[in-house]
Amino acid sequence: MALSVDRVVRGLLFDRDDTLVIDVPYNADPHKVVPVPGAHRAVERARAAGLPVGVVTNQSVIARGGATREQVDATNARVDELVGPFDVWCVCPHGSADDCACRKPRPGLVLEAAERLGVPASELVVIGDIGADVGAAAAAGAQSILVPTPRTRQEEVDAAPTVAATIEDAVALALARVAAARA
Repeated sequence: MALSVDRVVRGLLFDRDDTLVIDVPYNADPHKVVPVPGAHRAVERARAAGLPVGVVTNQSVIARGGATREQVDATNARVDELVGPFDVWCVCPHGSADDCACRKPRPGLVLEAAERLGVPASELVVIGDIGADVGAAAAAGAQSILVPTPRTRQEEVDAAPTVAATIEDAVALALARVAAARA
């Protein structure tokens, strides 16, 4: 599947866990950060194409009391060091019961990232591994690319408008739209 041919792509947003880095549940330890194969190359390729890149991530470990915001920020800094650099980090510190506007699949993180990047949400692509990533993109008016993992439910794959096998393939799909828009 491909992204919409009638929409410009001017920036990429990535989910953190199982998209950029191997998921360690509720990780707030920078020493446990291991990039997903190809993540650094994919982000580097997007940056080389002139796209701003950011991360939008739910981190309920903060709400659960399993880590402080400072610990999560330190972990994100390690991701930035190994995979980035990223132009913006947007983090939801809430739990699922908090009813916040930022927790994916709600649009808050994507809209915050769009504002901070100075790019309309409609010109962003969100790359993630679960339906909440796809849902947040849709709710914000952005496009999405799902990169399934063994934990991604089949119904999430079936419902996703665009699916890629790897993070590198996802970035290639987005860059194809950038090239087409510039042509």
